[in-house]
Amino acid sequence: MPQKAKELSAIAVSKLKTKGRYAVGGIDGLHLFVIGNSRAWILRVAVGTRTNTQGKTVVHRRDIGLGSYPEVSLTEARDKARELRRQVKSGIDPLEQKKRNREALCVQQRNTKTFRECAEVVIENKAHELKNTRNHAEWRKTIETYAIPAFGNRIVGTITSADVAAVLKPIWQTKYKTAITLRGRMEAIFDYAKAMKYRNGENPATWKGVLKPILGKIKYKANSYPALPYVEIGAFVAELRKREGMTPRALEFVILTATREGETLGAVWEELDLHTKIWTIPAERMKAGKEHRVPLSDRAVKLLKSLPRMPESKYVFPGATGSRIDNSTIRRLIRSIHETAISAGGKGYIDPKQNKVVTVHGFRSTFRDWAGETTAYPNEVCEHALAHKLVDRVEAAYRRGDMLLKRASLMADWSQYCGMIQPADTV
Repeated sequence: MPQKAKELSAIAVSKLKTKGRYAVGGIDGLHLFVIGNSRAWILRVAVGTRTNTQGKTVVHRRDIGLGSYPEVSLTEARDKARELRRQVKSGIDPLEQKKRNREALCVQQRNTKTFRECAEVVIENKAHELKNTRNHAEWRKTIETYAIPAFGNRIVGTITSADVAAVLKPIWQTKYKTAITLRGRMEAIFDYAKAMKYRNGENPATWKGVLKPILGKIKYKANSYPALPYVEIGAFVAELRKREGMTPRALEFVILTATREGETLGAVWEELDLHTKIWTIPAERMKAGKEHRVPLSDRAVKLLKSLPRMPESKYVFPGATGSRIDNSTIRRLIRSIHETAISAGGKGYIDPKQNKVVTVHGFRSTFRDWAGETTAYPNEVCEHALAHKLVDRVEAAYRRGDMLLKRASLMADWSQYCGMIQPADTV
């Protein structure tokens, strides 16, 4: 029978500072482990036996950490060791029990995750995926407006397809585009919940086979952005050029390049080569996720050269603080030009088909109508100018170039047209 260790006092234990493992007595198997400046309590217990290949019985021992010293005192260590030995005597393996308790806690935590908690993680992840802060804000707003009030505090694993359908139904007919966007975003949140094991079974926001039988597919015709008839673009640009400031120059650049406003407002000087007259927009800033080269007309280059440089800003069209111009300032400028024309006795700048004030995105339609109706440029050249994907996938697969030279000629003609006010009888 092994000799019992001498029972050390608290003072004797405090003097144990040399590297080693010291039996402190009082409870069988209780040791103070010293290494460097660290001291920790270890309890060695026998939790079972096994027979080895030679037929001998081998005792299976475990070392269980009880905490560091002096944070855990000698008395506390002996109390912990005594309790663990009682568990072993009852047939319980303390380490296995601790592992099971941890697993049970994880399961409990997974089973109590709310939709709101999952949404916050997904929305935060989207901050790194989406191209600009505006898109991220819209992602959050959609979820907070419709989904959070309905089941934000519900356990994510308890939400059903009927719950999701109940959120979508009120806007399914009246705000179909918003409803479609909302459904996709909720689906992404439930996908995250499934991946994290917070819920089991199907995704309740999946369309095919889940929501489609409940909501039914409806016919939806997307409304185009209000656009200016191309015969009026010269008059609009003439009024625009009378305005001073960075915002009017940014809008003119949008029109001259037929780009999206986000592409222009996010432009930085390193993307521009004024010598070759090429603006290269990187893939991460393009809607299609593909690099796009924009040939710059002489007027576009002249506009860029006239811009004041802000040393503290990387943007071509910075706001007063050096950050990029907000999209809303462009809209306010268009509205101001429209109202000025009305005040002067004119009809303003509206889309005659929709009877709405034109939008910045609508100028891309203006360009496309002009190119298609008044020029002989091939369709694919015009579509490349707008960074659109070719409808014919086979043709797109074989066509490797971006028709830069032809597009340079197209954009030069467009720039010239924008600089001419058309006769009144054509407007």
